[in-house]
Amino acid sequence: MKRIAVISNHAFSLINFRGPLISRMVESDLHVFALAPDYSNEMMNNVIAIGAEPIQYTLSRTGMNPMRDLIDLSKLVILLHRLKPTITLAYFIKPIIYGSIAALVAGVSQRYSIIGGLGFIFIEDKDNKTFKHNLLRKVISFLYRLALSLNNRVIFLNRDDLEQFCKKGIVYADKAFLIPGTGVDLKHFYFAPSVQKPITFIFIGRMLKEKGVHEFIKAARSLKDRHPESRFIMIGGIDVNPGSIQEHHLHSWVKEGLVEWPGQVNDVRPWIAQSSVFVLPSYREGKPRSTQEAMAMGRPVITTDAPGCRDTVHDGVNGFLIPVRDANALARSMERFIEQPDLIVTMGIESRRLAETHYDVHKINRQLMSIMGISAV
Repeated sequence: MKRIAVISNHAFSLINFRGPLISRMVESDLHVFALAPDYSNEMMNNVIAIGAEPIQYTLSRTGMNPMRDLIDLSKLVILLHRLKPTITLAYFIKPIIYGSIAALVAGVSQRYSIIGGLGFIFIEDKDNKTFKHNLLRKVISFLYRLALSLNNRVIFLNRDDLEQFCKKGIVYADKAFLIPGTGVDLKHFYFAPSVQKPITFIFIGRMLKEKGVHEFIKAARSLKDRHPESRFIMIGGIDVNPGSIQEHHLHSWVKEGLVEWPGQVNDVRPWIAQSSVFVLPSYREGKPRSTQEAMAMGRPVITTDAPGCRDTVHDGVNGFLIPVRDANALARSMERFIEQPDLIVTMGIESRRLAETHYDVHKINRQLMSIMGISAV
């Protein structure tokens, strides 16, 4: 039996983003080790329930201490040498960089990575032009170039990221492959009739500046003045990230009556079901899973004309594309749905159709496993 180590930096993502892929691998007679540094007992049991073996390992998600990272890397080498996988699949920046190096040293013959998005470090922004930020970008680009040179193949979720990495020489074009996204289970994320009274806009994502949280708040404040009955929901937790929104700001927006913020939830479906329009004014994405989920449930989408985001919307068909960091354009697009509520239904139907065509998780997982040379059952 072949052994594969799926290397992540977040146990939650192994079930919620990679669960169907891991299940398909198990069904295809692979022994799957699911590596994460932050397992809870509940999450371990969830991984066991889909047939994989949860493995706790040491990794600092956001730390930049080189000595600490070298120690973590050496521990990962020892772990992979003990587990003896024949394949590794890594995603997120640190697991890709350290997982690829550790896999080579441990003698793993097949090494793959999924570039789920380039992160805040690659976002062009006036706040990202400091010496420290530019140095960090150069260091991460160098480490990416080193790690990805050790991969058999590198899988991207959008063409912008693929072309940028190839153009900069971070990955060779013959190693780069494109898939439509993570995908969603179209039965689990069922089509749900949209709510039109009150018209409700929902944002789902981590509470980060680069997700467009401030633009969402500015647009909500503008619309609340003219359409006080409209409703705005923000779903997502606070992240350990330089661009994280401070919790006291979130509570102040709730107290002001602008938004509802239940935090991170285990199941987004009831929240999407009570919404009218999905909004993600992000500065850059890989291929946002939250957008795919909302589309599957029949919600029109407002998102930015940015890498990863623009791929999910046919402008004027299943939603609207707006410029990055433009709260006024966001408010205008949101107001169109308030003034023309019939668009919620027609565009929502188109979103579901596009999800069925492009984001069926089972089709995507077969494609991904084929790229990795694994026969899917």
